[in-house]
Amino acid sequence: MAQSIKLGDDIMKIVRRESELQSRSIAGQIAHWVRIGRAIEKSGNFDHARITAALAGEMETTDLTDEEKDVWLDSFVEQMGQPSPDETAFFARRRLGLGVGLDESGNLVREKTARKA
Repeated sequence: MAQSIKLGDDIMKIVRRESELQSRSIAGQIAHWVRIGRAIEKSGNFDHARITAALAGEMETTDLTDEEKDVWLDSFVEQMGQPSPDETAFFARRRLGLGVGLDESGNLVREKTARKA
């Protein structure tokens, strides 16, 4: 049974372009890349545990194979694009008038303490 998934516009732009170049349907191109990705993960040149360790800072990226470095970089860029829970909390507080930033005159404003009710 076919399933639907949502992919970002940036990914779909790449898929559409490549599917046209390769004379494949969009679904065919995605399936092709899934098969390639699976084969790479199962090859002897790729160890997902090593990539996870490098992402966690437990090993140097220079110790990764070229294939692992490519996957590490994609994962790193994706993770850097997502705010951490601490960043989300900081900016939520900033919307409430708290946090560090600049005032209307360009002066640095420090975090104000929350008032007790």
